[in-house]
Amino acid sequence: MRPFSGLTCLLAALGFLWAAPAGACPGPDAPCEVADGEYFIRLPEPGGSAMRPPLMVYLHGAGGQAADVVRSAGFLDDFLGRGYAVLAPQGLAREGGRGPNWGVSDGRIHPRDDQAFIGEVIDDAVARFDLDRTRVLLTGFSRGGSLVWDIACADPAMASAYAPIAGGFWRPHPTSCNGPVRLFHTHGFTDGTVPLEGRPLGGGAVAQGDIYEGLQLWRGTNGCGARADWQDTSGPFWRKAWTACAAGMLEFALHAGGHGVPAGWGPMVVDWYEGSPAED
Repeated sequence: MRPFSGLTCLLAALGFLWAAPAGACPGPDAPCEVADGEYFIRLPEPGGSAMRPPLMVYLHGAGGQAADVVRSAGFLDDFLGRGYAVLAPQGLAREGGRGPNWGVSDGRIHPRDDQAFIGEVIDDAVARFDLDRTRVLLTGFSRGGSLVWDIACADPAMASAYAPIAGGFWRPHPTSCNGPVRLFHTHGFTDGTVPLEGRPLGGGAVAQGDIYEGLQLWRGTNGCGARADWQDTSGPFWRKAWTACAAGMLEFALHAGGHGVPAGWGPMVVDWYEGSPAED
C-alpha cells in the first residue's frame, strides 16, 4: 500500500515539493551533534516527497559505527528511494567494553541514558531538517534491536512504529509495558548470536531474553488474540501478524538465515509501515 504516492504525484504536478534544508550536517562524514552525542543522517533527494519526509532511525549493533550505516548499509536505498530520511545515532563504549554499544536492560552500567539520547536525536533531526515527527520508524539490529524493544516498552510514543531485527528483551523480561505499539520483529531461525530462545553470557552474569516470550508480552500489551490473524509462508520470510488487536499491531517475520539483516528486509518493512493504519 502506498498512501502517499497519489498525493505525491498531484503536488509534484503543482510544484509543491519538499526540498531538503540547506546547511546543517547530512552525510557520512559530517555528524550532527547534540548534547549527549552525535548522529549521522542521509536525506532523500529534494523533490522526492510531497510532504515533510518521514524518518527511519536505525540503531547499529554492538561495535558498529553510525557513519558506516549511512555510507554503505545495503538497505539504505530501500528507504531513501521511498522518500525517507535515514538517521543513525552513534553508540558509546561502556567502561571495559570492546567498542560502541547501547545501554539496554541487561543490568550492566552504561555511560549514557540511551533511551533519552534516542529521543533527543529524533527531536533534533525533526527540527533541524523539517521532518515529519508523526512518521518516525525506529529500527535497530542486534544490540540496537534490543534497545528498540526497550524503548517501545518504556516509551511507546517515541516513534509511530518499531521494527527491530535480531534483538529483543534481556532477562529479566519486563512484566508489563507502558502502552500498545505497532511493532514488526524480524529474526533468523539459525541465529546463534542472539538465539530465538536467548542464552546466558558472561558466565551467567547476564542473559538474552526469549523472543517468543517477548512477543507474548506484546500480544498482551496490545490486546491481541493468542492466534495470529494472518500468516504467510510462501516467500523468503515466514510471517505472522496480529492485526485485530484492541490497539496497535504486531508482526513477526522469520527467515532461514543467521545473525544479520536479511535481503528483502527494507521493502518488506516499508510496505508494512505504510500499510499500517495510524493510531487514533
